[in-house]
Amino acid sequence: MNRNEKYVITINREMGSGGRTVGRQLSERLGVQFYDKALINALKEKYHLSVEEIEKLKGQSHSWWSEFRRLFSFDNPSDIYSWAMAPSLPAEDALTRVAPLTSKEMFNAETEILKGIAETESCVVAGRSGFYVFRDHPNHLSILIQASMPFRLQRVMRKQQIGEAEARKIIEKIDKMRENYVKEYTGTSRYDTRNYDLVVSADGKTEEQIVDLIMAYIG
Repeated sequence: MNRNEKYVITINREMGSGGRTVGRQLSERLGVQFYDKALINALKEKYHLSVEEIEKLKGQSHSWWSEFRRLFSFDNPSDIYSWAMAPSLPAEDALTRVAPLTSKEMFNAETEILKGIAETESCVVAGRSGFYVFRDHPNHLSILIQASMPFRLQRVMRKQQIGEAEARKIIEKIDKMRENYVKEYTGTSRYDTRNYDLVVSADGKTEEQIVDLIMAYIG
């Protein structure tokens, strides 16, 4: 990965591995924006970013994400979170959607959003099948963060203040949902290590140590 050109780092992770925290810390270390499910969903819902609306923006500008940021006054990438999570939408600039998006349309919209972002800026993306979305990107680093079940259980129990049985139930449910989602829309498994450049075990490491490891890998 060449840090002197626009790049995208995608992080797939098992629940309880600390992958999302690693992604955010990595983005801060690199000085780029961090994108995850919460932000992408907020952008889709608040600004009605369907594939149809994105195509309209593409018609106005080759770099539609730059145009989108201009429309909503995103002068700094860090402003995106505050805008997306704010309760109201600027009426004069609001994009409109006729009907709710289907699951397939949502995946396609997410893909277009992520690709548009990567054309404009370097970024770190957590989840969202990023390893697949950016599989042909010329400057993409794909990372998988895993952990043993005992490690994951302890982390989820600590973070959510719940017992082991409940934590295990949550982990198994999320694992199944994520795997089904990835298989349905990418035709591959999120556990297939051939999809990644770097696979990291979180066992015995802090999030900061994992970020150090990734930074050393990047060079």
